[in-house]
Amino acid sequence: MKGTITRRGKTSWRLKFDIGRGTDGTREIRYQTVRGKRQDAEKELTKQLQAFHDGMLVAPAKTTIAEYLRSWLDRANVSPKTLERYRQLVEQQIIPHLGHIELQKLRPAKLKDWHATLTKSGGKDDKPLSARTIGHAHRVLHKALADAAAIELVPRNVATVIKPPKVESEEVEILTSPQITEILAKLEGHRLYPFAAIDLGTGLRRGELLALRWSDVDLEGATLRVDRSLEETNAGLRFKTPKTKHGRRTVSLPAAALEALRVHRRQQLELRMALGCGREPTDALVFCSPEGAPLSPDNLSRDWRRTVTAKSLPEVTFHALRHTHASILIAQGVDILTISRRLGHGTPAVTLTVYAHLIEKVDTKAAVAIDAALNKGA
Repeated sequence: MKGTITRRGKTSWRLKFDIGRGTDGTREIRYQTVRGKRQDAEKELTKQLQAFHDGMLVAPAKTTIAEYLRSWLDRANVSPKTLERYRQLVEQQIIPHLGHIELQKLRPAKLKDWHATLTKSGGKDDKPLSARTIGHAHRVLHKALADAAAIELVPRNVATVIKPPKVESEEVEILTSPQITEILAKLEGHRLYPFAAIDLGTGLRRGELLALRWSDVDLEGATLRVDRSLEETNAGLRFKTPKTKHGRRTVSLPAAALEALRVHRRQQLELRMALGCGREPTDALVFCSPEGAPLSPDNLSRDWRRTVTAKSLPEVTFHALRHTHASILIAQGVDILTISRRLGHGTPAVTLTVYAHLIEKVDTKAAVAIDAALNKGA
């Protein structure tokens, strides 16, 4: 493969290079315009020749990032909830800033400018956007560009070169022992009591809790089986299987959670009888409407927030109950592998990342205890 450089003005150069014969037998000539000095043109020609030699030269295309991303989303093989989030990030954070750029002309410098813009005024009403959200948007773009590179629409994934802003680690919400006692006491007799008691005792995710069937619960053996989750999308509610095999798990029930389940079971059956609902279906949900329909995960979170305010409970989200469950296990010295499996994390590394600050505190206590023992022995 050879190429030539021809001046097309004071600061413009035309590259011409022959890439051989096409599938129809005709010779294929590529042209490209480069602005700048001759050295810039020579550098670009060398780059194109090397790309051809490495098998990385892609066919020129005028497809914009907006066009490509929307087409990519239409083909994305992800869950409906994830697809909704991808579309939101693409339409709100990526396309308004990068959508007009041709896909093949996207460069690392543009991504760096994009991050800076989002950091300054990428949020609602031009307010700064959090580093976490910028990171989410960057990862969606990275995934889309990786697919584009895989099918040779672009020579490389430029989102690999530029990293999103670093997210400052935030300590998760954890309830103290007095707060746990306060919440359970103030919720006694309230319809949210079994939700709180069982989640504190099992550490299930919100969707997992709402997807539980009575057939998944072994009251005699004091265990429950998690093998699905309830997801809420714009199209409605749907049950889905866990993302990883670790999401499918059996969780042992502490006495308090087991008793809460027994009481809830009895009250649920009494209500069905009072309403004349007839025999319970084999796939009856643990938590459902009086008619047996699944409950909205978003409504559960909203009801929790309202109840927290109405009853002057500690200001934490419903998800904090799961974090509190994990913190209790860590404080009791349960090993990370066991905690990870109980929580349904993909790997113990996820557990270590989420609860690093709690593990550090426990490790400090361990060091003090060892030091005391060694000094005593001395």
